[in-house]
Amino acid sequence: MAIAHPQGLRPHMHAAATRATVTAVPKLGPVSSRILPSIVVLGAAYTVGSYVKSQLTRESSAMDRIFSQQNTPEVEQARKKALQVETYGDPRNSLLNFLGWS
Repeated sequence: MAIAHPQGLRPHMHAAATRATVTAVPKLGPVSSRILPSIVVLGAAYTVGSYVKSQLTRESSAMDRIFSQQNTPEVEQARKKALQVETYGDPRNSLLNFLGWS
């Protein structure tokens, strides 16, 4: 003899059937679904780039202040001698020193 359940469902299925609700999710149009992610990515890249640039500027200013206190004629002469500036050229003017360009 079979037990009659409401809506003809078994007990474990009955609970799931009463809780199931369908929610409507608004869908983006084809233009918005292409443009919105691009705007988000560009905004994030701009934000990160701006932050890095501001940090490099701040650190460059701090280093300039430190080195300006040490740039005496005696220190410059010792530097030229140690780095052999006359033989190999000044490393401050090297292409690899692009962070030092202002």
